[in-house]
Amino acid sequence: MLMVVAGLGQAMSIASPWDGQPQWWLQMATLGVLAWRLERINAQRDGSRDWRSGALAAWLFAAAWLTGTTWWLFISMHTYGGLPAAMAAVAVLALSAALSLYYGVAGALQVLWAPRRPAARAALFAAAWLLAELLRNTWFTGFPWGAGGYAHLDGPLMAFARDVGVYGVGALSAFIVAIVAAWLSNPERARSVRRPAAWAAPLALVVFLGWGGYESHCISTQCKPADAPDPLSAGRIRAQLLQGNIPQDEKFVPSGGIATALQWYGEKLQATEAPLVITPETAIPLFPSQLPAGYLDAITARFSNGAQAAIVGIPLGGGSDYTNSVLGLLPGHVPRYRYDKHHLVPFGEFVPSMFRWFTDLMNIPLGDFRRGGLAQPSLHWQGQRIAPNICYEDLFGDEIGANFRDEATAPTVLLNVSNIAWFGNSIAIDQHEAISRMRAIEFDRPMLRATNTGATVAIDHRGRVTHAIPRMTRGVLDVEVEGRNGLTPYARWVSRFGLWPLWIVALAVCAAAALAARIRR
Repeated sequence: MLMVVAGLGQAMSIASPWDGQPQWWLQMATLGVLAWRLERINAQRDGSRDWRSGALAAWLFAAAWLTGTTWWLFISMHTYGGLPAAMAAVAVLALSAALSLYYGVAGALQVLWAPRRPAARAALFAAAWLLAELLRNTWFTGFPWGAGGYAHLDGPLMAFARDVGVYGVGALSAFIVAIVAAWLSNPERARSVRRPAAWAAPLALVVFLGWGGYESHCISTQCKPADAPDPLSAGRIRAQLLQGNIPQDEKFVPSGGIATALQWYGEKLQATEAPLVITPETAIPLFPSQLPAGYLDAITARFSNGAQAAIVGIPLGGGSDYTNSVLGLLPGHVPRYRYDKHHLVPFGEFVPSMFRWFTDLMNIPLGDFRRGGLAQPSLHWQGQRIAPNICYEDLFGDEIGANFRDEATAPTVLLNVSNIAWFGNSIAIDQHEAISRMRAIEFDRPMLRATNTGATVAIDHRGRVTHAIPRMTRGVLDVEVEGRNGLTPYARWVSRFGLWPLWIVALAVCAAAALAARIRR
């Protein structure tokens, strides 16, 4: 029961139910409960390593965490997909239970290979946890929603996101809580608290977190004179972000959501006075061949000359070859700019093999979309290089990082267009906003978000939300953001090597622990 409660607390740390904001202290406290439990399992063994208990504790923690994080999948499957409630609930639990197996293995390794020294045990805990996070990011197309590092957007570890990314931040958190758990679980601690050496580790952690807190404060508030020149500035651009708030159960109804979307977005695109106007994902919910005669041509003509441009979410193609895309409509640009979604959603944009029976149970318009390429060119407009991504693509920082291989052509502004109306007015909106904030910090770039129901916001390069429109409303958000040049350390290494540096470090630590455990035997 303790592991389940701690896991649910971990879920709330990503975006709390009371204010929708990340809670770094809660993430560390709840993960620390698991680390403490594994320490107790190690301390209570009598000649044999009870790795099964470690696996069960970590699996229960992760299953509660992931279920509490992604429970809103139930809304898409039951409310909008028509799947019976019991079956939808079982599907959410089954997905969380399956993904939690990675963490169960991490818990087993922590007991099976536990080193004698506390610092070494903490390193193993962080490495094994990091491997589980990386596996969740990668295997079976990846579903890393709710990674622990996202809870640290406003905490002392946020400063390290520009160096090691969200997974590196999560590993740092795991190492710190494991050190504390080892210190608290040490039976000699009570008898040695008067010795200065006994307080070395806690004091070192306090200093480290204090320094990280200061650096994070400087990142979020810019510790330099307000009028000091910024050599990394790429200038400012004004944009309008459209939020149509088309209900998901009406979105594909011809006389309902389709008619409303075509009328409202068409009017706003024609009437805009901003240099750039952006619609959400599939704001135009029909293929070009299905649109009323002249509809897309009229919008294209509106931006064919002058000093305004538009980025429009629309599915493209036909027959069996179609993509989830955005079109860039710019004066004098023929052909039009186009970005095709690269990282597709399983069960939403493609049906995994052997699961057609499951999707047939739901009343959801599904199909197998064609995947776009990795590192597609940015849209160039008013001195900015704007790199779009669609829906949950902004979860995959390593894929976004592929656009930063060449500093001269790296994006100056990131853009996410989404429609998560599938999940209602749920915590998923706040969680997705946190994901975008982390990408902004990792790459030192502003992130614009144009969504159907929220969160439609502008995020600056420090990860701060500067403009927002209320969720579940229809409206237009006027924003101005400052584009950025330069590369963060994270952008430099992830653009060249992906997440392999983290894989190598984690595997090396685990291999060293396994070798040491074998030698001890």
